[in-house]
Amino acid sequence: MKFYLISDNIDTLTGLRLAGIEGQVVHTRAEFLTLLEDKMKDESLAIILVTTKLIELAPNVISEIKLKQPKPLITEIPDRHGESKIGEAIDRYVSQAIGVKL
Repeated sequence: MKFYLISDNIDTLTGLRLAGIEGQVVHTRAEFLTLLEDKMKDESLAIILVTTKLIELAPNVISEIKLKQPKPLITEIPDRHGESKIGEAIDRYVSQAIGVKL
């Protein structure tokens, strides 16, 4: 099982390539969703890493996938700008899943 990175900047891709993780840089919502759909079909991938900026391009799509697809796991990672609200996203996902506001 492998990791794969979908990033909005080359710096993150370069850093993760040094750790042996392949990936691709995209900049538009359409490119992101096309690549994500393609990688969701790849049976060899266990985890797809996605930068925060790309998650913000399609939050509803990502939430839907996270709630309904068991594999691969989509994980948000902060990019070099460090602006991440991952904790808030986790609270929102749990609230939606159990129907109780945290």
